[in-house]
Amino acid sequence: MNDSNQSISVEASQRGQRLDVFLSAAVPAVSRSQWKALITDGLVQVNGASSKPNQKLQAGDAICWSIPAAAPSEAQAEDIPLDVLFEDDAVLVLNKPAGLVVHPAAGNASGTLVNALLFHDPVFQTLERAGIVHRLDKDTSGVMVVAKSAAALAELRRQFKARETSKEYLALVWGAPPLRSRIETQIGRHPVHRKKMAVLKEGGREAVSNVQVLEKFGETTLVQVKIETGRTHQIRVHMAHLGHPIIGDSVYGRSRQNKLPVRPERQMLHAAKLEFSHPSTGKRLSFEAPLANDMRLLLERLQNG
Repeated sequence: MNDSNQSISVEASQRGQRLDVFLSAAVPAVSRSQWKALITDGLVQVNGASSKPNQKLQAGDAICWSIPAAAPSEAQAEDIPLDVLFEDDAVLVLNKPAGLVVHPAAGNASGTLVNALLFHDPVFQTLERAGIVHRLDKDTSGVMVVAKSAAALAELRRQFKARETSKEYLALVWGAPPLRSRIETQIGRHPVHRKKMAVLKEGGREAVSNVQVLEKFGETTLVQVKIETGRTHQIRVHMAHLGHPIIGDSVYGRSRQNKLPVRPERQMLHAAKLEFSHPSTGKRLSFEAPLANDMRLLLERLQNG
């Protein structure tokens, strides 16, 4: 498969089929689970709008998709160290370093969090998507939870979908945002630049972020962002939409000549805190991940003037 766009129309006899089932039958070279991942990643559109794997199709629906590369072969276990914050029989909580891709994909078939998990404990080989419930961008650091059983995976997915989890991020952004902001938009694939996400007037998915200023440093600001939804690139898109892109974000931030005490090599975004209920005991758990060294160093230099 290459990354060219492809499309197909739904016949009257195919009405009512799930989108992932329809596509796996239409393009059998790509498995249903791989179609689910492509749909979730926003690479499949129905009538020009973002979609879900279980969307029921109507006759005449126009489906367009882009597959970056051939579906990657089954991930292999690799000895990649993990910064484990907590682990028991049901869950593993870790501090993901910046630069670590979560899922194998085109261009990143190895060296991912999935590869590390498969090596860490063989139980992850028995679980869909190696037990991963949510993810962070490659260059975003911070706390993540991974399920270690099918029951835990189902329960954590339910909690994330029902918005029963709490996710707090720290970001260094350009400019001086309002002390408090609530950003409610729709987010979907950029209509022109397909590898980017964008705020859309229609056809996207609801995205809600709550931003609070913590410290100001002249031309830059440290903010806390609590997200109620987990859309792809949500915080990066929302901060750019607010006019205060994240420092070091080469995709959503404009090129700036402003001088910084340390030049960042990635977006200065960190998943600082995650709260959820233990899938087995129901006990409310809260985990915090320390800042990565590069973000900590830049913040310290800004604080010291």
